[in-house]
Amino acid sequence: MSSDIRPVHVIGGGLAGAEAAHQLAVRGVPVVLHEMRPVRATPVHRTDRLAELVCSNSFRSDEITSAIGLLHYELRRLGSLILRAGDANQVPAGGALAVDRDGFAAAVTDALARHALIEIRREEVAVPPADWDSVIVATGPLTSPGLAESVRGLTGSEALAFFDAIAPIVHRDSIDLSIAWFQSRYDKRGPGGGGADYVNCPMTRAEYEGFVDALNAAEKVEFHDWEVTPYFEGCLPIEVMAARGRETLRHGPMKPFGLNNPHRPHERPYAVVQLRQDNKLGTLFNMVGFQTKLKYGEQVRIFRTIPGLEGAEFARLGGLHRNTYLDAPRLLDETLRLTADSRLRFAGQITGCEGYVESAAIGLLAGCFAAAERRGERFNVPPVTTAIGALLAHITGGHLSADDARSYQPMNVNFGLFPPLEQVSKHVGKKQALAARAKADLETWLGRASPAGVAA
Repeated sequence: MSSDIRPVHVIGGGLAGAEAAHQLAVRGVPVVLHEMRPVRATPVHRTDRLAELVCSNSFRSDEITSAIGLLHYELRRLGSLILRAGDANQVPAGGALAVDRDGFAAAVTDALARHALIEIRREEVAVPPADWDSVIVATGPLTSPGLAESVRGLTGSEALAFFDAIAPIVHRDSIDLSIAWFQSRYDKRGPGGGGADYVNCPMTRAEYEGFVDALNAAEKVEFHDWEVTPYFEGCLPIEVMAARGRETLRHGPMKPFGLNNPHRPHERPYAVVQLRQDNKLGTLFNMVGFQTKLKYGEQVRIFRTIPGLEGAEFARLGGLHRNTYLDAPRLLDETLRLTADSRLRFAGQITGCEGYVESAAIGLLAGCFAAAERRGERFNVPPVTTAIGALLAHITGGHLSADDARSYQPMNVNFGLFPPLEQVSKHVGKKQALAARAKADLETWLGRASPAGVAA
């Protein structure tokens, strides 16, 4: 690795770490990217590729009038490797950006491996050595116990934890399309989609109620005492939702609205289970919103009662993993540095952001901040009126009082994190106005963000 600039060490090769490494390298800063797989496996990863997706294959809505779609736009404008690889490997998903997970991870891995300023080391880092003067910790929700313990030692603060669950994946040719049908909700078209991108499995009221009863009575994975922690509300197991009320599921992942069964055009389904394409070949579909902590045998038994899935063959069953995140507003400064040790920055889900794209966004900023620091430049914090700036402010407590920071929770990007508009035109909706303001403020910020400019 030839450069007069000392390397920045990035620990973790997930979406945040990959994006941080890319942003550093395109700004001329050498990177050593440390990824412990395959030397040390995790409970949920199945390959040694960088940026492997372990839960859904969806980056969610690509529409700019949604907060996540606006974040997509901003990351594309900022030269995100993750969005570039996602766009190149998209699969049909209505109004969402979903990707072929294998093609996506392969594209990210190849891009980083080929860059002359990036060295990839396959090793676990428990404690960053003292002579590493600039480190980005992007170890995600599965931070190794050794590294988590060293962070606790530095901060004197306990990291928080919650459980995240992954959804089952079904072989496409095992779905009965004489019962199920292809349609996107309200026939919505998306990037790479055609308005009929989801497999829909209909349920009558009796079938739905029997399904809820089965979920409530099923055997679940038992937790150890040390594992009792809150779930992230945006990724609740299907059976936890079912236990909250008999109608919860049909107003959540099983809502029938905007869907019409062509097999029974005069009969509206009471509830619908949707499956979304999971790979570019279209041979695998994941069960949308069906993350679960049911035992494997119970999953097969109960999910095969869903009309259209009676003969379902599962490429992967659902499961659980423990997520660890920092009390970031108390521990990190506005550029994601640990206040107790300023040589360490944190990025991705370990900071308490939720979602693939959000993790990549914080990785992007960590890389930009670290690169500017290395080059003796300034990279201004993005305005809170942008999606990426609002997310950063949520994580670092930039717009919270001390009392608010005490209840810090993991969060997906949403318009509730944005400052309110001073006024909204009667002819322009609130979301459109928020997006327009964000786009304008992003361009103003980019004009003065850094002499290094936007990543290529």
